[in-house]
Amino acid sequence: MSKPLRFFIAGIIQGSLPDACHPQDYRREIAALLRNAFPGAEVFDPVEEYPDSIQYDDAKASAAFFDLMDRAGKADVLIAFVPEASMGTAIELWNAHHAGSYVVTVSGLTKNWVARYLSDVMLPDLPALEEYIRSGALATGIRGKLGDGPLTV
Repeated sequence: MSKPLRFFIAGIIQGSLPDACHPQDYRREIAALLRNAFPGAEVFDPVEEYPDSIQYDDAKASAAFFDLMDRAGKADVLIAFVPEASMGTAIELWNAHHAGSYVVTVSGLTKNWVARYLSDVMLPDLPALEEYIRSGALATGIRGKLGDGPLTV
């Protein structure tokens, strides 16, 4: 019996905002697209797992941070939404890339080396990601990098 495909939704949360978070609606949209295209897959969303994390004390925040970095490196596929630079997402991208995961980055930061060189695919925006998933190109890319192991489509 093969294991389910594991997705990790990475992306900007706080970014450079000192006391606030960026809107997180993109996470629900990406999760719905993935669950529809890959029934039975595990879709991990850090904001669901660690709600209100900006309010955590140091001990809880540190534990959450290191757990997320670890999980990013254990995902089969990491989808990163990066409309502007995000230090946490950069580390998640590194961990996933280093572990051999299939990495898709949604960003207009086409000159950013972290986004360019740690991603298997860069897409400019969420509509492009939706088309990439619905067209079957994501499944094809995953198979090309990971083989048929965890992928059951």
